[in-house]
Amino acid sequence: MNDNCPVCGLKYEIETGFFWGSMYISYFMTAIIGFFVAYLDFLVVKDPPVWQIVGCICIALFVLSPITFRYSRLIMLYSFGSIKYDPNAGKHKKQKSSF
Repeated sequence: MNDNCPVCGLKYEIETGFFWGSMYISYFMTAIIGFFVAYLDFLVVKDPPVWQIVGCICIALFVLSPITFRYSRLIMLYSFGSIKYDPNAGKHKKQKSSF
């Protein structure tokens, strides 16, 4: 993740260690994903062995780890960072092109 927004220049990390709290959000998201994948495994295979359930959960979490990483930081930023989305924030920088 960038230190600053490439469009408007906003600094994402409000204070040192601000995104450490996103680890808890990420943990919650991965727990939900793990339960959902295990439930789907039980629906598809009626009585799966434990190694199959653990394998499916590990594969799903490995594939979805970039998504959980990014969205946990976004949830932390929007919930506790007092940052609001402004669609017009980067328009003045786009007009100052050197082409």
